[in-house]
Amino acid sequence: MNWEVLDLNILGPAFLAGLVVASTHVPLGRHVLQRGIIFLDLAVAQTAGMGIVLAHSFHWAPGGWQVQLVAVSAALMASYLLHLTEKRWAEIQEALIGGLFVLTSSVSILLLAANPHGGEYLKELLVGQILWVSYQQLIPVVVLYLAILILWFTFRLQRSSLGFYLLFAVAITASVQLVGIYLVFASLVLPALAVRNNKRKANRAGYMIAVSGYGVGLLLAALWDLPAGAMIVCALSVVSLIAGGLLRFNSQRWA
Repeated sequence: MNWEVLDLNILGPAFLAGLVVASTHVPLGRHVLQRGIIFLDLAVAQTAGMGIVLAHSFHWAPGGWQVQLVAVSAALMASYLLHLTEKRWAEIQEALIGGLFVLTSSVSILLLAANPHGGEYLKELLVGQILWVSYQQLIPVVVLYLAILILWFTFRLQRSSLGFYLLFAVAITASVQLVGIYLVFASLVLPALAVRNNKRKANRAGYMIAVSGYGVGLLLAALWDLPAGAMIVCALSVVSLIAGGLLRFNSQRWA
């Protein structure tokens, strides 16, 4: 191991990006789990990714307002569509979500087929480039997520099906561009699974799991010179498994 690679100028913004993503994804993930629509995040994230790929085909600047507009529009349309299907065909909602994911994934591949760097770009979209995140890039996301958290906890928009879907779409669109689709899914689902039986302090425990997973994953990725996104997903998985076991043990002990 080479401890000299622990450069805070690189790991600092990446870790902060993980905390920012976790701030909204922990409560959103718990709600997704409660609603029984686990793959909603993958479908909406992939739809936002398809929007980013589509915007990329027009050679617009990465992160520019055109790219953001196309990505969030795609995610919002997908979320509104799924809101409608949940009201009409709730019994097959998960199948419809899976179908949307497969469709948007295939469209993304078709859009990148003529791009000589398409494979690399698709990999970046899936795994993310969290180590390239800058503090300046995080500022608008922090402002956006603060607005989402206020709407979520103060105005209780999670009680509205449409409000939940629309907030979810906006949050996912921002986080996909920071950390990639795989980390978005892991940040939403893994902490939620670990704390699913702990109702009283679920958000607090979920945040601790996310912080630990991102911190351990980034450290190991830097020390072993491995892809950060994939390592964080693995770290989140292990931390969630251990934390879930401890939480269940404590709940049984004091039952």
